[in-house]
Parts: sequence; C-alpha cells; structure tokens
Amino acid sequence: MPGPRAESLSDVRNQREIAMTYTTKILATAAATALTAGAALAEPGLIIDLGGKFDKSFNESAYEGAQRWVEETGGTYMETELQSEAQREQTIRRMAERGANPVVVLGFANASTLEKVAPDYPETNFAIVDMVVDQPNVQSIVFSEHEGSYLVGMMAAMASETGTVSFVGGMDVPLIRKFACGYAQGAKAVNPDIEVVQNMTGTTPAAWNDPVKGGELTRAQISQGADVVFAAAGGTGVGVLQTAADEGILAIGVDSNQNAMHPGSILTSMTKRVDNAVYDAFTSAEAGSFETGVQVKDLASEGVGYAMDENNADLVTSEMQAAVDEAAAKIRSGELAVHDYTTDDSCPV
Repeated sequence: MPGPRAESLSDVRNQREIAMTYTTKILATAAATALTAGAALAEPGLIIDLGGKFDKSFNESAYEGAQRWVEETGGTYMETELQSEAQREQTIRRMAERGANPVVVLGFANASTLEKVAPDYPETNFAIVDMVVDQPNVQSIVFSEHEGSYLVGMMAAMASETGTVSFVGGMDVPLIRKFACGYAQGAKAVNPDIEVVQNMTGTTPAAWNDPVKGGELTRAQISQGADVVFAAAGGTGVGVLQTAADEGILAIGVDSNQNAMHPGSILTSMTKRVDNAVYDAFTSAEAGSFETGVQVKDLASEGVGYAMDENNADLVTSEMQAAVDEAAAKIRSGELAVHDYTTDDSCPV
C-alpha cells in the first residue's frame, strides 16, 4: 500500500501543474495587455507618392493634413517619400513592420501593391487615397473630382474672352481624364460652342513632376487661342501656372488652394481635400473609430470645391460666383448630375 512519501510527491506534481497554468495565464494576459497598449500608442504612417512632399498640390495637401493633426494632438507620425516605382512594395511593408497604424498610402498607383501587401498584415489598418482596394483592413478614399472640375470649367468659360480654354493633365490615366471631362462639361454648360484643348504630360509617373513640359504644353495651347488653362498635373502644374502668369492668361490650380502662387493670375483652384482625408484617418485611428471600406468625398461633403480668397477676388465677378454656386447646389441635391469618366471611360462632350 502506498506510503506517505508517494502521496507527497503526487501533491507536489499537482501544485506544480497549477502553478504553471497560473503563470501561463498571467503571461498571456500581460502579453495581450502589452499588445493592446502598443496598438493604442501606435503612430500613424504616411507614404507620400512620387512628385515630392512639396509639390504644392496633391502630396503637399496630404502633408498639411498630417501636420494639422500633429499641431492639434501633439502626436507624431512616420513618413516616407517614394523616390521610384521600385520602392512601392518595400516601402509599404517596412512601414507596417515598423508598427505604423494606420498606414496612409497616397496615389492610385499604389493600389495593386497594397492589394498584395495588406493581407500579410491583418492587424494593421491601411488607407489609400484615390483608388479602391477591396481588403478587410483597407479604407479606400476616393473623390468626386468631376464635380469640382465642372464648377471651375464653368468659371473658365465665363472668364474666357477667346472662346477657347484648355486643360493640362499629368499622367494619362482615367483619374485625370475624370478631371478633364468634368471641366469640359462645365465649360460647355456655359458656352456650348467653346473649344476645350486638352493635353496630357506623359504616360509614366514622371509626368507628375515635369514643370518644363507643363510650360511647353501651356504655350502650345496659348498658340491655339486658349486664355484660361486648368492644370491637374501635380508638380508639373507648377510650370503650367508659372507660364500662364508669364504669358498673361488665367490659370486654374488643383488639389490645394494655389491662388496665392500667382495672385491676380489664378482664376481659382479646384480644391480636393486630401488634407482632410489624411487628418481624418489619423484622428479616427487615435480615437479607435477607424473604419475600413470605401469613403467618397464629394461636393456635398465638401471633399471637392473651388477656392475664393483675396488673391482671386478681383477676377471672379458676382455673376460668375452666383452661377457656379447655383450649379453647386444642384449637384449637391442631385438635380444636376455630372458624368464621371471612370464609370465608362467616355466623356459626353
């Protein structure tokens, strides 16, 4: 029959098992707490697309949104500027591996890369501006650029004295044709006989950062009679606006309010609030309310619009502004529908 020693060894083994189980639970709880705390303290990340942070347009607007978040919250964020096409995948992966959450990626050209990378980091939230990526951890932010472009197209036609206006796009992609088509629709709504000259800068990402080519295209359009030019070309647009000012015609800026770049020469700017998109992504993540899925920033939500300030006040008459505001109200209400080129790759005008 078993003696006292056998019973004692059994008790010891049971006690050890209980202690090990308890210790494991404590460690698991501590790890979970650490992960939760890490998520709460995670810095957001911003990946700036080709063309540079200070392109005075799309990228710079995004940067300003991030800076506004920093100023208001005292927080910090991680930032990377793409220098080449080859860096896209590596940059997104590195940002996720550094612990950034959310990772905000700028530009439609990153869509296929993010489609591939996002599933490998299921605990990381991503946001992409200007394209839809159908992944459960991705917020896709798109804008109704055609609506804002319609309004500035109206203004261009009303300001034109020659009956010819023009458009300089950056990279020849459906997104930029969406700008061009909205612009043409707005101009034709004011003057069905107006001529709209259109040129794209190129077919590669280099088209976003070629101000010399932008200037050359603008001069060619002026030779065809254009006296108002709308640039939707990133850094290339800087050359368009400069040439317009030098040649004495009116220009229309894009994305950021570019009116102050050449006061008295820029009729208005078609604002695309990329700054708000970045700011909202950072803010919602900090509050724990970040939502994935598609978000559309349209005229009704003030995602797009046109800029008025002291720099263009003398260029826009009260009649022009009243007509544009009336059209804007009809677009918001649904009474006026502006065709979106990207829905069928065609433009009705």
